[in-house]
Amino acid sequence: METMETETATRWLTDAEQCAWRTHLDVSRLLMHQLEKDLQPFGLTNNDYEILVNLSESEDHRMRMSDLATATLQSKSRLSHQITRMETAGLVTRVNCESDRRGLYAVLTDEGMETMRKVAPHHVASVRRHFIDLLPPEALAALHTSLRPVAEHLRDQRGRG
Repeated sequence: METMETETATRWLTDAEQCAWRTHLDVSRLLMHQLEKDLQPFGLTNNDYEILVNLSESEDHRMRMSDLATATLQSKSRLSHQITRMETAGLVTRVNCESDRRGLYAVLTDEGMETMRKVAPHHVASVRRHFIDLLPPEALAALHTSLRPVAEHLRDQRGRG
C-alpha cells in the first residue's frame, strides 16, 4: 500500500518533459565529450581548461585553492591532485597564503598563460562549431532565459550545503 501512495505522489514526467530532459542530458554529455576531444591535441582536459580560465580571469592570476575548488565544482582533494598534475606540466604553481599559514593559492605561470593564449581561440571555435553556430540568435536568447533560473536555483542549493 505504501508503494501506491508513493507512486501517486510522484509527478512523473510527461512525454514532452521527458523528451526535453533526455535531450538536455544527451546534449550535455555529447558536447562536453566533444569539447574534451578538441582539447586533447593540446594535452588538456576540460577540467584543466576550466582551471586555466578561472586563474587567467582572476586578479593577479591567482585564486585560493578553496575558492578554485568551489568555482570548478571539485572537492578540495580532487582539485589538489589536478593542480599537482598541472604543476608538473608547468601550467600553475602553488604559493603559500601570507595571511593564512594553512591557505594556498593556485597561481597561473607564464607558461600557463601562454597555453591559454594558444588554446582559447581553438576552444572558442569548438564551442561555436558544436553549439553556438547550430542555433539561431533568438534560440540562444531563449535558451539563456530558460536556463538562467535553473542555474540560479542550483547555485543557491549548492550554497546551502
